[in-house]
Amino acid sequence: MGRLLGQGTFAKVYYARDLATLKSVAVKVIKIEQVKKKGLMEQITHEIAAMRLVRHPNVVQLKEVMATKTKIFLIMEYVKGGELFAKVVKGRLKEDFARKYFQQLISAVDYCHSRGVSHRDLKPENLLLDENEDLKVSDFGLSALPEQLWNDGKLHTQCGTPAYVAPEVLRQKGYDGAKADIWSCGVILYVLLAGYLPFREENVMHMYGKIFKAEYEFPRWISTDARRLITKLLVVNQSRRLTIPLIMRTPWFLKGLKTCDSNGVKDGLAEKQIKDDKVCSEEENAIRRSKSSPSSYNAFAFISSMCSSFNLSGMFQTNLKLGSVFTSKFSASTIVNKLQTVAKKVNFKISYSKKNDYKLKMQGVSEGRKGKVSVMAEVFEVAPEVAVVEFSKVSGDSLEYEKFEEDIRPGLQDIVWSWQGENSNG
Repeated sequence: MGRLLGQGTFAKVYYARDLATLKSVAVKVIKIEQVKKKGLMEQITHEIAAMRLVRHPNVVQLKEVMATKTKIFLIMEYVKGGELFAKVVKGRLKEDFARKYFQQLISAVDYCHSRGVSHRDLKPENLLLDENEDLKVSDFGLSALPEQLWNDGKLHTQCGTPAYVAPEVLRQKGYDGAKADIWSCGVILYVLLAGYLPFREENVMHMYGKIFKAEYEFPRWISTDARRLITKLLVVNQSRRLTIPLIMRTPWFLKGLKTCDSNGVKDGLAEKQIKDDKVCSEEENAIRRSKSSPSSYNAFAFISSMCSSFNLSGMFQTNLKLGSVFTSKFSASTIVNKLQTVAKKVNFKISYSKKNDYKLKMQGVSEGRKGKVSVMAEVFEVAPEVAVVEFSKVSGDSLEYEKFEEDIRPGLQDIVWSWQGENSNG
């Protein structure tokens, strides 16, 4: 680890180099005690979860997460070109440059939304540029995941930077995170082309008044097509705001579009990720499982997951959501077949990941308080005669998830060696 790149209230970001590859990275160091005191531990875990979900050329990549008892270390892609904000401060951008950055921004935001992630703090300060002048969306500290939706299917936390926040967020009556992001993209496009904010008032309440009415003026140099697009993005009624598929079909957006495919996905990376996550049939997976083996489970993860006094796994993706862990002395294939049988008994549908033969998703057929409960179960191999099975809630109400777990435990008794936190028999 080297020089300090920046710092906030609870974290510092350092330049660092991977000793194995000699590649540069950025390391965000978060002090656990300070975060816990402010009650922001959940926010940190959401940030990690969101960054794990979105792997796209125009999003800063989270490479690894590590933790000690006092600190969390987020190892991230090092983006050395600085903030897009630094360019805007110097004045407005030429239309072609603004268009390029906007195309890349929309490509990234579209992919985030496809993974269920709303950024909620899009602004030039959170858009970085790499050595090739390509845009990278950063700072998912205020991002929202599907499980944060209320019973009405909306988000209710008022957050973001005032000048870029959508009017429905300010009204505190519930909002669609994806549509709020689109409003912020509209403000960003205006700033890139104009060189200043559309809603400019020293008095915050006066600024809010203008935002509620979408009251702003265009400088004379912004082209007609760009004005038309911005006008359709900065629409107070979120149901009438332009959607991303429609943004991608506007003449202004399409001009000079070379780095993205027809879906706005650069190099096809995001498209490939979506294809990898599609499920295949039960029969296909039974055949594939007979020819493959489950993922391994390292010793540290095994010890920490089964021993509550040494459990740092809450800092990692596997335990970011509600879930549980058990060990078994049965083969991975036997465990998967058992999970399948038990899930059907409690009326849960099953689908398998194409990417991992020992990872299955179970979804309830009835609508709950927050939609259908979805549970991910994955089998890991620790040793030839020991396997670990992890359950995690993907979506739905937490109480309904706990009911699901209560219902399936009796049916798993004959394959379970020990549940997390309980003493094993050997």
